[in-house]
Amino acid sequence: MFVMTVDQRRSRRDIDRVEAVLELTRHAPLLRGFERTAGDEIQAVATDAHTVVDLTLTLLRLETWSVGIGVGQVEEPLPDTTRAGRGPAFEAARDAVTRAKNAPAAVAVAAADPDLDTPCRDAETALTLIALLITDRTEQGHAASDLMARGHTQKSAAETLGITKQAMSQRLSVARWSIEAGGRALAERLLTELDVTTRHH
Repeated sequence: MFVMTVDQRRSRRDIDRVEAVLELTRHAPLLRGFERTAGDEIQAVATDAHTVVDLTLTLLRLETWSVGIGVGQVEEPLPDTTRAGRGPAFEAARDAVTRAKNAPAAVAVAAADPDLDTPCRDAETALTLIALLITDRTEQGHAASDLMARGHTQKSAAETLGITKQAMSQRLSVARWSIEAGGRALAERLLTELDVTTRHH
């Protein structure tokens, strides 16, 4: 099980962005959806790594959030509200978000079991690399990558943006679009393996 604890960065000098993110993530396939836990912190519970990776990278792209991912057991039955949840995964998420605040890409992964520190760091590294790649993109790079992510061909994406196929290819190359999918898959696999391991510990 995955618990995501997400905290707004520099919140004292910024507007409260929680409601906008709750709206953004409302349709995500989560076991317990994001809700405000305290101040400008939100929390959710997920069962699959694909959703966790997708939401983590969506939030990190906004560059206003620190994301902590806790992996492990939760006390069952899970209460209706996320903030009433308890268990090792919740505690791990709390540790992770604290570390994420000083991490290079504002993301951290933790498990309650210290034996799993190395696989946690591996998953964290994969997410960090992809997050840095995404946040490094220009607006043009984001526009080109987003169209490809929605299933466009390079030709149709180029037509949508009103540029040549060569210019589209160039933008995707600079945005390192071809690496992102593999990086996401790697992060998903590492998180899935971690989840399976915590169930057997």
